[in-house]
Amino acid sequence: MSWQFPFALVLAYVVGSIPTGLLIGKLVRGIDIRDHGSGNIGATNTLRVLGKPAGITALAIDVGKGFIAVTVLAAIASSGRSPLSIPMMKVLLGVAAIAGHNWTVFLRFKGGKGVATSAGVFVGISWVSVVISVAVFGVVVMATRIVAVGSMSAAVVLPIAMSVLHAEREFVAFAIAAAVLVLIRHRSNIGRLIRGEEHRF
Repeated sequence: MSWQFPFALVLAYVVGSIPTGLLIGKLVRGIDIRDHGSGNIGATNTLRVLGKPAGITALAIDVGKGFIAVTVLAAIASSGRSPLSIPMMKVLLGVAAIAGHNWTVFLRFKGGKGVATSAGVFVGISWVSVVISVAVFGVVVMATRIVAVGSMSAAVVLPIAMSVLHAEREFVAFAIAAAVLVLIRHRSNIGRLIRGEEHRF
């Protein structure tokens, strides 16, 4: 294996590790967003604490981190010799970006829940599946006014959509694993939902 794929893999993790919500909180209002709202550094809490412009900016950047991993960095990785197929390279690069967001090296390996970065990864892999998933997210959020419920619903629908659209099996398996991870990362939200304490918009 040549150097391109290991280099791209490390870079995907570093890019994913950029703590967008935290940086925006410091720049916009001089606060540590972890001390406000749900305490999460993701786009949802950024929106809740800092408002729509900051929340949309955080969402766009976090989605971009995943998209860059499976497009730009995948092109770098595939330019060298590797025993891995291109779909498998994209999967591993996507995993690295999501892991970076969830367990960022810049915050002692604590981070967000990975929904936006996962969405960016899958936009780069199968954008049609993501459109379907986002539509489900929108409907569920409008019905419940709870972002966490929409996020979990979208995560579950994604591998189903990819399977129906006949995506490569590596990508479908990756979508299933990502959905499980999203559910695990939302376990605190699930607890609050059961207790009737989850935040609503």
